[in-house]
Amino acid sequence: MLLPIRDFLSDKGVCTLAELCQHFAVDPEAMKGMLGHWVRKGKLVEEQSGCKQGCVSCAPEQLIVYRWMSSSPYDLIPVCNQSE
Repeated sequence: MLLPIRDFLSDKGVCTLAELCQHFAVDPEAMKGMLGHWVRKGKLVEEQSGCKQGCVSCAPEQLIVYRWMSSSPYDLIPVCNQSE
């Protein structure tokens, strides 16, 4: 499954843990383990996104963002747009 994850991330560039889990139908902890392979190889970076409302209602999976290193350095980290 590592190669399909690599292909998905390299095509998309930036993706949340929640998006990856939904796309591949995998538990977040299992997905983190697989993503760790690409992080260790220096191909993927884990970043923390912020919630622009400062709330705590966002799931942690929505706030963890992965960036494939071949993507543009000018991509922005997505911010939660969830309304109250």
